Amino acid sequence: MRLLHTSDWHLGRTLHGVDMVEHQAAYLDHLVELASTERVTAVLVSGDVYDRAIPPVEAVALLSQTLARLAEHTTVVLTPGNHDSALRLGFGAALMRDRVRVRASVAEVADPVVLSDDEGEVLVYALPYLDPDVARPALARALGAPRGAARDDGAGAGDGTDVAGRVVLARSHEAVLAAALELVRADLDQRVARAARAGAPRPRSVVMAHAFVVGGEPSESERDIRVGGVDHVPAGVFAGIDYVALGHLHGPQQITAPPAAGTDGAVSGRPTEMLRYSGSPLAYSFSEVHQHKSTVLLELGPTGGAGVTLVPAPVPRRLAEVSGPLDELLGERAARHVDDWLRVTVTDAHRPADLYRRVKDRFPHALVVQHRPRDRVGAAVGAVAVTAAQDPLVVAAEFVEHVTGARPTEAEQAVLRRAYEQVVAAERSA
Repeated sequence: MRLLHTSDWHLGRTLHGVDMVEHQAAYLDHLVELASTERVTAVLVSGDVYDRAIPPVEAVALLSQTLARLAEHTTVVLTPGNHDSALRLGFGAALMRDRVRVRASVAEVADPVVLSDDEGEVLVYALPYLDPDVARPALARALGAPRGAARDDGAGAGDGTDVAGRVVLARSHEAVLAAALELVRADLDQRVARAARAGAPRPRSVVMAHAFVVGGEPSESERDIRVGGVDHVPAGVFAGIDYVALGHLHGPQQITAPPAAGTDGAVSGRPTEMLRYSGSPLAYSFSEVHQHKSTVLLELGPTGGAGVTLVPAPVPRRLAEVSGPLDELLGERAARHVDDWLRVTVTDAHRPADLYRRVKDRFPHALVVQHRPRDRVGAAVGAVAVTAAQDPLVVAAEFVEHVTGARPTEAEQAVLRRAYEQVVAAERSA
């Protein structure tokens, strides 16, 4: 079976003030063409379809048109990420045609989208972004209710049961994803056993998830999702799944999972064949300048083995960085970057007159123009700008130290962390 895996479209996002909708539309045209020419069974979109909870009208129209066009050729399975509003993205999901499947509810994590080909079934478990503060109650109920008795098996720090015997999940990304995958594997084990009894091929499994998996390489443009100071989950929570279609990190990359621990032959004892981030189709920060954007063309064999081809995404305009004395940059040295989106760093000892205008005259698509003089050994001097690449909690701690003359205590750091997480949570629910 052939599938396309993509994520992190961030429809409605800008790049240093440049409207990206035209370039996002070009990628989606490419995706529709790819789905048609490669005759894929489904397109999997693993979250962050929109860039914010309330997207601009142009972004909503573009998504609507794209889903309609894709549905003419294939099935689309789409989930919300941490940027999307699950409620808004999932509105009307029950009314949509069979070929457009929006999975935005925690209650549906163990209810797969079933795809079929000549080699049997492929079960796509489409997990929405699981915010620990929002998802814990529903997942705990789902884990506790079917069994009639709760348990404390140490799955995730702090997991266990309360005095009434109800399942209690830790406040962490690991706890909620592990709980969701426990539900997934329970359903998958039942379906595998049912297929074996019927003499049918073993169903192959795909999980779509929007998370920061240990081993992934982040970029500056992903939004912080830390809860309790931790934003990542171990790859081992996905044990037993043939392919994990990840979203959240913007660089395309494969994650190496540890061997599974089980030996009883059940799904939970099988290793995960492959975990992969498709990455965003466009660059949304200069930290992505060396990334090669692509769409994952996945081929699942009859036993679940995954073959991958990375199909290059169209490049609307190259992203590049140039640095040096202004006279050199305005000369032939940087001539090949005239049509690129640029971050220009001018290193003259003194700020050149009319710097911004002169740079923009030479490089009309320069997005960032900065003056950072260098001393004799080439190290940057002067104040360092706070950018999205820096940890907000580290910046806050440094500010406290600057004002008070002392590093914040553990208690003060906890207050800063809670305040920061509350602001992030408020943005997500806006």
